[in-house]
Amino acid sequence: MNIKSTILGLSALLLAGMVQAQDGWNFPTDPAKEAKARELNAAYTDYMQSEQYVEATKPLHWLLVNVPELNESLYINGTKIYDAASKATTDEAQTRIYQDSVIVLYEKRGELYNNEKNWIENKAYYGYTYYKDDQDKLKEPIADFEKSMELNGTLSSNLVAAYFNLVYRNYAYHEAYTGEEILSIHDKLQAILDKAAAEGDDVSSAKSNLEQLLIAMELIDCDFIENKMGPKLAADPTNEALADQIFKYSVQYKCFSSNAFLQALEMKHAKEPSFSTSQVIAMRYMQEDNAAKAEQMWTQALSLAENSSQKAESQMELSKIYAKQGKKSAARSAAKEAANLDSSITADVYNMIAGMYMNSFNDCKAGVSVIKDRAIFIAAYNAYQRAGNSSGMAQARAQFPSKEEVFAEGMQVGQSLSTGCWVGETVTLATRD
Repeated sequence: MNIKSTILGLSALLLAGMVQAQDGWNFPTDPAKEAKARELNAAYTDYMQSEQYVEATKPLHWLLVNVPELNESLYINGTKIYDAASKATTDEAQTRIYQDSVIVLYEKRGELYNNEKNWIENKAYYGYTYYKDDQDKLKEPIADFEKSMELNGTLSSNLVAAYFNLVYRNYAYHEAYTGEEILSIHDKLQAILDKAAAEGDDVSSAKSNLEQLLIAMELIDCDFIENKMGPKLAADPTNEALADQIFKYSVQYKCFSSNAFLQALEMKHAKEPSFSTSQVIAMRYMQEDNAAKAEQMWTQALSLAENSSQKAESQMELSKIYAKQGKKSAARSAAKEAANLDSSITADVYNMIAGMYMNSFNDCKAGVSVIKDRAIFIAAYNAYQRAGNSSGMAQARAQFPSKEEVFAEGMQVGQSLSTGCWVGETVTLATRD
């Protein structure tokens, strides 16, 4: 025997084994079984490449049973083959066998290679397509979607609608979630879509699907927000996530009168004060006839206003509050400032001022001079005139003194006259006749 040749032959065999191991191939040590494995590995691959998927399942099955650790490609190719085979057969029972095989291959792959993170989304999607109409099996792909988000911290935006569709079905079939849990899932998925949109992806269809499914569940209405979500926020007033939910859905479903909305809005405002949050809170307090708190919020809104229009609105609302509180001079000042900021509300401002003048006659009259007492109506007339309110002007003029009264007090039409009282204006004496 040539010892040198023998050594070289053994070296070559050992080297081949090392290369085989490095490539991730684990052929059997038994020569006959190894030959069989190589033959069937080549066979299933040829079938797959020629798109003869049903035929490919036969040699692939032998490999999976007899040499399951041959190579990870068995599982990568196997899922493609069994999925395609499920579409190629018209036998429903066989279709389900092929579909189940796809899922089993993923599970076995996870056991052998411990790399679920790389393909768990694919398994979840296959499960969605196979089991979404199966009441008893749809929980399996739901668990896979949830595991994918756990392992990867997110979900591909193109799978978001599929996952929420399963959630919808699980709720419809099994009432598997509380309303709050569904909203939490929805918000997480919405955040994924928002991020994808910010990165330039078109997620409009997925967003539309999410909202349609949420509406179809008929979970959310004003009663749900107030009586289900509200008590939880009251019990945990630092729960910002819940407060954000309540705020979002209150706006979406126009539930502005609930206490839950007000509490959520106040939390949002405390964290991120803005003109709009101040504005809405102030309006709520006005609805509740809480003028003191409304005044406080409109004052804050004024300080947070970003433009003249917002400042004018704040001043106008403050003027209404002051008028209601009997602070007529302050009300007039705030109203005039509003008109200075936004000329489009001049008519509203001077109609309001004129109305306050008209309603102040009994409070301001001294009872000494009819002419001086009725000067307030001339001031009201002037305000109505500035507002362009001819009807108001006529009402105010009807309360002017008569010529006879002017003569009786020794005064003359056209002379200047002080109104006195809080009105504090100088007017030109005129008569109603």
